[in-house]
Amino acid sequence: MAKRTTKMVPVTIGMDLGDKYSQVCILEGDRAPRVRRVPTKTAAIAGFLSDFTSTVTVIIEAGTHSRWVSHLIKQSGHSVYVANPRNLRLLTHSHRKSDATDAELLARIGRADPKLLSPIQHRSMDAHADLLVIRARDTLVRQRTKTVNAVRGMTKTFGVSLPRCSPATFPEKVVEIIPESLQPALAPLLKVIEGLTKLIRRYDRKIVGFVEFYPELAPLTELPGVGPITAAAFLLTIEDPKRFKNSRAVGAYIGLTPRQHQSGEKDPQLRITKRGNSYLRRLLVLSAHKILQKRSADCDLKTVGLAIAARGGKNAKKRAVVALARRLAVLMHVLWRRGEVYDPHHRDKLSAVRATA
Repeated sequence: MAKRTTKMVPVTIGMDLGDKYSQVCILEGDRAPRVRRVPTKTAAIAGFLSDFTSTVTVIIEAGTHSRWVSHLIKQSGHSVYVANPRNLRLLTHSHRKSDATDAELLARIGRADPKLLSPIQHRSMDAHADLLVIRARDTLVRQRTKTVNAVRGMTKTFGVSLPRCSPATFPEKVVEIIPESLQPALAPLLKVIEGLTKLIRRYDRKIVGFVEFYPELAPLTELPGVGPITAAAFLLTIEDPKRFKNSRAVGAYIGLTPRQHQSGEKDPQLRITKRGNSYLRRLLVLSAHKILQKRSADCDLKTVGLAIAARGGKNAKKRAVVALARRLAVLMHVLWRRGEVYDPHHRDKLSAVRATA
């Protein structure tokens, strides 16, 4: 008599992550959903996952805790999908929103088709730690800029306009110009600016040293307008160039492609999506501005950008900058994937070859 084999019922778990506790919904076959509350701590979540002897699918939403929780789930031998909250209007616009219903909705959508979640891919913990060095530097730069602007604004109320200079040299150049009556109030702020500048330079040296651990950075910094910070932010944000089927997808990933709202015969031209990593997008836009400056060296990228700006029309310069930033992102990915070095006159050489052919 043949033995009967028991078929394993797939288990899908939705987790709504909170700062202190996470709501969990377990879906197993036709059984009623099981709801639990688990502390959002490494030991508690690992203990919960250890209760399942077979592989389960866990659905979480991208957020503050999703990075370390997703790595913990993978280490426990289970599969995980990190849902993109932008595409989960069922959760964000629900009239019966609660942690329990959110966890159940995540589990049900994940069981139906994980692609509906528009799942994102978290970078490794090491790459994220290095990327935080760049983000920490940006925090200090923003703080220094606010402090400099505060000093300028306070002196203007006394009829004193401070000269233009870089933030790094600002304290040295304005300390003698600030009225004596304002010294007690503003001298400590100048000391703060000096301290922030020293910390920023320390971060700069650390970021330049990334090339020792990431040799792929060296060719990227050869691109016009791209320095160590932009190159490192690009590499650490994407981490794996093979995650994209083609280089053009990088522009959409960073949010530099136009939105679409096509319906019937209507297909209006819309602004860029601005999705993805806003900091990396800002760095690429700044790089595009540098390329289009008059004093910048001639190259293929500058030629393309100026040609777009020359078409005229409303916001021609802005469109040229965005298009150039998108092209720069694609080019950086191509060079990274192929291990090649940028040729600033590659397009001109191709045109010359075609003209003589």
